Amino acid sequence: MERERLQNFIGNGTKARPTFSPEEMRRRQDAIRSYMANAEIEAALFTSYHNINYYADFLYCRFGRRYGLVIDQDEATTVSAGIDGGQPWRRTFGTNITYTDWNRDNYFHAVRRLVGSARRIGIEFDHVDIELLTLLKSEFPGVEFVDIAAPAMRLRMIKSAEEIAHITEMARIADLGGAAVVEATAVGTPEHEVALHSTQAMVREIARVWPEAELLDTWTWFQSGINTDGAHNPVTARKIERGDILSLNCFPMAAGYYVALERTLFAEEASDAHLKLWEFNCKIHDRGKDLLVPGKSCAEIAAELNEMYAAENLLQYRSFGYGHSFGVLCHYYGREAGLELREDCETVLEPGMVVSMEPMITIPEGQPGAGGYREHDILVIEEDGNRNITGFPYGPDHLIVGAKSRAA
Repeated sequence: MERERLQNFIGNGTKARPTFSPEEMRRRQDAIRSYMANAEIEAALFTSYHNINYYADFLYCRFGRRYGLVIDQDEATTVSAGIDGGQPWRRTFGTNITYTDWNRDNYFHAVRRLVGSARRIGIEFDHVDIELLTLLKSEFPGVEFVDIAAPAMRLRMIKSAEEIAHITEMARIADLGGAAVVEATAVGTPEHEVALHSTQAMVREIARVWPEAELLDTWTWFQSGINTDGAHNPVTARKIERGDILSLNCFPMAAGYYVALERTLFAEEASDAHLKLWEFNCKIHDRGKDLLVPGKSCAEIAAELNEMYAAENLLQYRSFGYGHSFGVLCHYYGREAGLELREDCETVLEPGMVVSMEPMITIPEGQPGAGGYREHDILVIEEDGNRNITGFPYGPDHLIVGAKSRAA
């Protein structure tokens, strides 16, 4: 039986309330169109979560199917699977085309309708896998595919006033998640129970602030004892013990934007060795925030903080870069690799960038003060310095918590 290759869900309901103003979304699309015109790219096929979300305000759920956003000089159109009904159209700033499952190549049929006779098409080299690239070359013979991922990333690195306002509100919500962690932390409580309490608090606040938003992906990592040795170690059912080093990691998500709050804590008490290391890492954190100013390069900042760790014979315990850009990203997508506080990144800080400071050291099990120490604030780079949008306290005066003590 022959079935239709495309479906029309345009007009199925009304457009959802957008995350950003029409002026902001046109600014984004016009910026990438300007780059495309200068690079003689006739159409761009974005396939990543982050670029589709950034340029169209639509965050897809892949579930084994292909999605896209085609931008040319006239239109921006998301390409979605029929399983999603009219939701992609309702969320897209622009229009939408929906393909069905009846033929395996229906996705490419939809893309072909949009790119027309274009012979130079931008794709994301850092997202398109070998299988998709092979199929694109087969489906579009004679087309030259060029990378548009890097220039798109550079455009995302400078945040607009609307983006900064959105990120700032989310940082406030992350602070609420941190307070919920402290509230739930007690000796004998499993990690997952603390994490659940925090995540629920953040999701409810997101729903209150943005009642028309899609509620997905907000999460908390709460680690204790040996589980603190890695920044991204998953939650377990391990129960908190007295004297444990703890790690609070709150990640509210709204409209594809991620923020983070990360703190070192201790359960009821901390040994002298732990206190010494904790206090020093807080000192690194303070100096790092001072360095986040226009004109400083990422490599330059990393080098100075490395010297401070080396002077205390702690540099070998550092485990990753000192911070990174914030915006459209999650633990599964969207890292802006061109703006990371690492020794091998020469990017110079500019006003409008939003960057974290998050120094971490891990002392191996069996040594005095064993565990992972990490503090994390988010700062907006401004003309005359920076603005810290994280308000949650840190250090021994505030975060030795549990039955006998609470955060200030």
